[in-house]
Amino acid sequence: MKILIIGSGGREHVLTWKIAQSPRVEKIYAAPGNGGMANLAECLDLSATDIPGCLAFAKEQAIDLTVIGPEVPLVMGMVDAFEAEGLRVFGPDRQCAQFEGSKAFTKEFLFRHHIPTAGYKEYTDIQEILKDLGIYGYPMVIKADGLAAGKGVLIVENEQDARDGIQLIMEKREFGEAGDKVVIEEFLTGQEASMLCFVDGKTIVPMESAQDYKRAYDGDKGLNTGGMGTYSPNVLFNDDALNKRIKATILDPIINGLIADDMNFKGILFIGLMIENGIPKVLEFNVRFGDPEAQSVLMRMDSDLVDIMEAVIDGKLSECHIQWKHQEAVCVVIASGGYPGAYKKGKVITGIEDVKDCVVFHAGTKLVNGVLQTNGGRVLGVTALGETREAARKTVYDNIDKIHFDGAQYRTDIAKF
Repeated sequence: MKILIIGSGGREHVLTWKIAQSPRVEKIYAAPGNGGMANLAECLDLSATDIPGCLAFAKEQAIDLTVIGPEVPLVMGMVDAFEAEGLRVFGPDRQCAQFEGSKAFTKEFLFRHHIPTAGYKEYTDIQEILKDLGIYGYPMVIKADGLAAGKGVLIVENEQDARDGIQLIMEKREFGEAGDKVVIEEFLTGQEASMLCFVDGKTIVPMESAQDYKRAYDGDKGLNTGGMGTYSPNVLFNDDALNKRIKATILDPIINGLIADDMNFKGILFIGLMIENGIPKVLEFNVRFGDPEAQSVLMRMDSDLVDIMEAVIDGKLSECHIQWKHQEAVCVVIASGGYPGAYKKGKVITGIEDVKDCVVFHAGTKLVNGVLQTNGGRVLGVTALGETREAARKTVYDNIDKIHFDGAQYRTDIAKF
């Protein structure tokens, strides 16, 4: 098979790494790929959002399967464009990608199908939202409705911060068109958990669980980020009663709701959960692999990912028996100095070749005249397996200081209990 992978981040590197293990795969292309993916795939001078360019390439090269990593091309309708030309593509279509493209769309679905989630209201008028400040008390959650690269969610502690946040989104247009509509929600307490699921339109199958660390600094301090590390499996899911409750109150109603709403969702549904006193509630949906959840979860997958993706496309997910390694995984992200605020690119990266017993997934890197340089906020995801979480964690942290670039920063408390 010839595979085309769309995207250039850590998620796309781990997808490339996993897909390359399939005996069915002969050649992988990446559009545009990154400095780490170049070892496994031919990187193309094509943007992940260049739908006509990617489509033309796939037709020209008779690509057997296209795998779309990031949310933006999914929301833009890349799957629809490929399917219209009779090409096999993994990911949800434009209608289903609204679960990530619009927070309000997701909340309406959750309420319509009685799936537990936080109370919410949506607004397009700044005066209306300012009148309703505090309706759920404080802290309060403010979300830009559209795509904001994982940064469009504000948690405010008081009315003044709420006013400032709303002005930031709706007047100063910090997140551009994503702030045309704003959702405010009640603040949920408890423990966050991430659940990645394969969905083929009529079956939903959760993968092994993971725990994400969103805040920039140790002790969950600092600003929210796209994720500074993960471990898998999540200790919360050792509870059989919780797993049954998630199936009964969340997973089953989701698949029934998709069928009732005539949404033929095929691809990945990422469910962000908040769990308190054994009661799970949905925080958000994404429509692709999480990053860096994918690094920990796919390290532990024993099955052929290509087989599963093809089963999803063909509506045969129920026939798959996905196998998982018993080992545990830990991923720690090394970020550029200043992330998630302003940071500089183009810092030379050294020492990756000295890392042992880990896989270093590249997120924000590029090769410039054969020299590996930083090219994003989250730069690398150092990932290891171990017989225990503690063993995997030790392997990662024993290796992480071998990697150097100017301003590198990372959390030291990922998977530490």
